[in-house]
Amino acid sequence: MGGLFGGSSPAPLPPPEPPSRSDADIQTAALEARQRRAAATGRSETILTSGQGVTDETNTPTKKLLGT
Repeated sequence: MGGLFGGSSPAPLPPPEPPSRSDADIQTAALEARQRRAAATGRSETILTSGQGVTDETNTPTKKLLGT
């Protein structure tokens, strides 16, 4: 393929081979990822009620007008 002024450019070098990882490295990385996800979850994901919801009746005060 010719360049802008008719010169030829050298062929690009092939990319280097990616580093190979052993099965033990992959399993260790997966375990660490699972542990990070487990540590990141907090109480926000805890279900505090049953499937029917809250069944207790609560006595909540009714709203009153200010000043009365």
